[in-house]
Amino acid sequence: MPRLRHAAFALLFAALPAAAQRPADTLVVGNAAAVTTVDPHYHNLGPNNALGQHIFDRLVERDSRARPHPSLAESYRAVSDTVWEFRLRQGVTWHDGRPFTADDVVFTFERAPNVPNSPGGFGGFLRSIARTEVVDAHTLRIHTRQPHPLLPLDLASVNIIARHAAEGAQPEDYNSGRASVGTGPYRLAAYRSGDRVELARNDAYWGEREPWSRVTLRFLLNDGARTAALLADDVDLIEQIPTTDLARLKREPKLVVTEIASLRTVFLSPDYSRSGATPLVTDNAGTPLPRNPFLDPRVRKALSQAINRDALVERAMDGAAEATAQWLPRGAFGYNPEVRPAPFDPDAARRLLAEAGYPEGFRLTLATPNDRWPNDARLSQAVAQMWTRIGVRTQVDAMPFAAFVPRRTRQEHAMQLGAWGSSTGEASNYLLAIVSTYDRAKLTGASNMTRHSDPVIDDLLARGAASMDDEAREAIWREAVATYARQEPMIQLLQYVNTWAHRRGLKHDPRMDERTIAMGVRPAD
Repeated sequence: MPRLRHAAFALLFAALPAAAQRPADTLVVGNAAAVTTVDPHYHNLGPNNALGQHIFDRLVERDSRARPHPSLAESYRAVSDTVWEFRLRQGVTWHDGRPFTADDVVFTFERAPNVPNSPGGFGGFLRSIARTEVVDAHTLRIHTRQPHPLLPLDLASVNIIARHAAEGAQPEDYNSGRASVGTGPYRLAAYRSGDRVELARNDAYWGEREPWSRVTLRFLLNDGARTAALLADDVDLIEQIPTTDLARLKREPKLVVTEIASLRTVFLSPDYSRSGATPLVTDNAGTPLPRNPFLDPRVRKALSQAINRDALVERAMDGAAEATAQWLPRGAFGYNPEVRPAPFDPDAARRLLAEAGYPEGFRLTLATPNDRWPNDARLSQAVAQMWTRIGVRTQVDAMPFAAFVPRRTRQEHAMQLGAWGSSTGEASNYLLAIVSTYDRAKLTGASNMTRHSDPVIDDLLARGAASMDDEAREAIWREAVATYARQEPMIQLLQYVNTWAHRRGLKHDPRMDERTIAMGVRPAD
């Protein structure tokens, strides 16, 4: 009889939802993309940045609407046009109990731009700093090379690390946990590459005590698997709801869907690294073209006019996006309401190609990840069909993001799908990282993997970044948006809508920067 009771209990326990079997103070999240490193300065990538927000803090933080507020710096002010004073929060300790001081900030600023082999780092956020003056253990004065009103926003993207734990550390030292000593609300418990990250609450955290003693970030890259895990109660919350499941999950009584306009834009990047003959683009017989066709603005405009963006929104994104010709959502600082997407006009596109010297079109391969952004490969396939119809015969090379990134870094793609979330919520971020000239000395173009370069846009970025007057700066950003739309160095497609779904019993604060963070999830009242 005891055995029967034991067996019955086991069956009953097995039948309980997975969420009921977990302690009430634990949280399991289904990530749509994998964290590639715990090193907070190695790769400026959304999942990595979201993880870093748990373990580390920044001098300045951004809320879910991308608005800045003090963090490790309890206050900051412009002393002059080129000097900012940051007063650091006192009583803050690192995860190992040692005190946080101004020296750790100085060390962070030295390391962040100089991580070897970084595929896209954080130096651009520090490019304006001429020197950092330590007034005392909790006061810094940052001297900029020229007026730089964006400094607080820039510093909201730089995770502060501990000199005593990180001096001489390599990315693998962060992955193992040895160097991952932060001041954040969670400590790294384990990083399993390609599988998950496990976090433990930092009970000595200086800020609000977190309700979750343990947080697990599971990497569920397959859209169907992510939805299934939520429906089976294997996870408490998922990000990046597959657009084909969005309506169904909104009807599901045991779930809640949250969404918000995204700071992430989707675009197509031509290769600019080759000015002459390019083996990446051929004529219809397969012979490499004698010159790079993408350097001709008529070709770029033709490719843009061949794209039916409304059809992409409706069919490829199931309505969960907006057609755009710029890189920020409506109402963002620098958004230009006068700039509209290029009209869908395949006949005009064919005429432009003929005018540019390609009456028969040409052949190219469009590279795309198939597991990184919502419907990335699906969007690429749709664009390829549209381009093929105007004579630009396009083959799609879809691959995991882990394979896509190194090839992108080596400029191996003729044309590639890209996406960028402007972490500052201001127009400068995309210009600085993606469009501006790649220059390691000036710390510009850190994520400019196609090697686009235009002195006009570089000048607009420099002028806007140096303008202390908000109205004048926004006017410059709008001019930059209009210039970009005329030249179309990248071919803008869509602005995403960020979506999440979670089990009832929780409340979630959706973020415009699309980051999924445990600090934005709370038990429902």
